[in-house]
Amino acid sequence: MILRGSKTLLIGLDPGLRQTGWGIVAIKNNHLTHIANGTVSSNSKLSLAERLRQLHDGLAEVIFEYHPQEAAVEETFVNVNPTTTLKLGQARGVALLAPAEAGIPVHEYTPNQVKKAVVGTGHAAKKQIAMMVKTLLPGCKIKNADIADALAVAICHAHSRAPACTLEN
Repeated sequence: MILRGSKTLLIGLDPGLRQTGWGIVAIKNNHLTHIANGTVSSNSKLSLAERLRQLHDGLAEVIFEYHPQEAAVEETFVNVNPTTTLKLGQARGVALLAPAEAGIPVHEYTPNQVKKAVVGTGHAAKKQIAMMVKTLLPGCKIKNADIADALAVAICHAHSRAPACTLEN
């Protein structure tokens, strides 16, 4: 149960093998506030296993630093290239594992669900997503599309989650 006036931190994750975007927002009384964002990168010269470990360790560090209470991860879309899709799926597995390992409930959303929650249509362009994220989280600095997408996933979860119970005093 969440008491009235308390805030909940949500982490949104946009999985990628080269870089995984993350964004943390706080929700308090149905109001969203940007807390932090960034990317966790892997070194393309390393083996796949080592790259996945880099992503895991980086995400675990972010989770340890910010202590989010809930996580949301974007589902993988099927790519034309099956090898690319498989690698993305493995990075997504790491994005699901890191918060679950920390005891954080993980929720999943399709790209269309995220776009619809943030922009209002399931077929929005990357530029539209970034613009709406900046609108919904004033003052937020977005360095790349991975960060914009991760924050969009967090916003989608904030809009989709069950309302918290409140206590009247």
